[in-house]
Amino acid sequence: MTGHAVLIAGGGPTGLMLAGELALAGVDVAIVERRASQELAGSRAGGLHSRTIEILDQRGIADRFLSEGQKAQVGMFAGSRLDISGFPTRHDYGLGLRQNHIERILAGWVGELSVPIYRGTEVTGFAQDDAGVDVELSDGRSLRANYLVGCDGGRSLIRKAAGIAFPGSDPTTSNLIAEAELAELPPEWGIRRDALGIHALGRVEYTIRDGKVVYADEGPVSVLVTERHVGATTEPTLRDVSEALISVYGTDYGIHSPTWISRFTDTTRQAATYRKGRVLIAGDAAHVHPPDGGQGLQTGVQDAVNLGWKLAQVVKGTSPDSLLDTYHAERHPVAARVLRNTMASVALRREDDRTKALRDTMAELLGMEEPRRHFAAMMAGLDIHYDLGEGHPLLGRRMPDLDIVTANGPPRVFTLLHGGRPVLLNLGEPGALDIAPWEDRVQRIDARYDGKWELPALGVVAAPTGVLIRPDGYVAWVGQSAELGLADALTAWFGPPLAGHEPG
Repeated sequence: MTGHAVLIAGGGPTGLMLAGELALAGVDVAIVERRASQELAGSRAGGLHSRTIEILDQRGIADRFLSEGQKAQVGMFAGSRLDISGFPTRHDYGLGLRQNHIERILAGWVGELSVPIYRGTEVTGFAQDDAGVDVELSDGRSLRANYLVGCDGGRSLIRKAAGIAFPGSDPTTSNLIAEAELAELPPEWGIRRDALGIHALGRVEYTIRDGKVVYADEGPVSVLVTERHVGATTEPTLRDVSEALISVYGTDYGIHSPTWISRFTDTTRQAATYRKGRVLIAGDAAHVHPPDGGQGLQTGVQDAVNLGWKLAQVVKGTSPDSLLDTYHAERHPVAARVLRNTMASVALRREDDRTKALRDTMAELLGMEEPRRHFAAMMAGLDIHYDLGEGHPLLGRRMPDLDIVTANGPPRVFTLLHGGRPVLLNLGEPGALDIAPWEDRVQRIDARYDGKWELPALGVVAAPTGVLIRPDGYVAWVGQSAELGLADALTAWFGPPLAGHEPG
């Protein structure tokens, strides 16, 4: 039986990002992917938010995405645009880039890290014991892994087979999305609202000029149309799309030659737990919600980056198995907030007079500076705060990408994270923070920074004398005058000290 330390079911953005994180940490990881190649029918999700771009920057691969996408202000809540230009981040924008390109670029990175992918097959079952998981594949093969991670989408077999509950709400609306050719050109492109819901027609290919979408003159068309009835369980067909278009527009514009048709609803569900023994779930396998705000792909990729380094440390024996419990503790509240926001957004889509009044009230509120900054930071993922206890405002938040000065030159903080290793940034007296018992795991960098420390939505905060940065870019300890609590933080996140080197 072939074995791997970690087996990932699903090679979409979440599975690919997790595989890259584990491989970067030197873990034997493999992906099982039902598609025969990385090709994705249709273009799917439409881009990356600021925090996701930052995460890719932390690994030194953001430029691969930026070179192919289009920078734009993509933030939106309930129809109100949320501009983040001027926010304290190098990436104060979103990136227009279709999911098929996002996956292709991620797959290229994962390929460079020599991660094997079992293509054209999928997990059909598994059995776990105290030492690992036996995984059965659709082609008859069996694989053994220390841990199995389900990144296999909203209908996740891994989640179901693990017996993880998936509570939430049933759909109240249903939408069809498709990419196809039209025999007749619509009189207008863009979004249409009516009592039924939201609909949209636009060329798949587009450019962004002065913050506005400008569609190509030719090529396939992207269709979004709300269905009159909720509850269909069969795979959607071209006829379904045609009938829905006629219902809304009075014609189907001669739609033909679809490359991709799918259905989504406002079903909102979240796994009761992200872990069951040696089985974990991430991305859509752990949470599903309507696509309002484009937050699904972002949340999944960020799940992967939170889980990856923790799972790597457990697999390598650096940290105890209990470290994996912090994955659920930190990421479950983040997704719960996303679910809440998308439910609110769906409710505000309605076209009755009362909802219009409420939407106008929200638009007025979001036109004010402080509410706008609050919501914009939330939608961009820049305000995520893991509860690591009381203390400095930096604790549990993303580390800013500062231009620091070190003996080896003036690097950016994010360049220190390219290898996926934790960093202790000492900003006080050189050599002041002693981490010899953890020097095999944590980089200590003596640095100087004379600028202001500013966080999105919070503003300027007091300058610390040191920060302990986790591999996912979040701050695990903040020094303000002494080493108080540093040894405890190092032990909690990066394992016990080397034998014979215990701190005094």
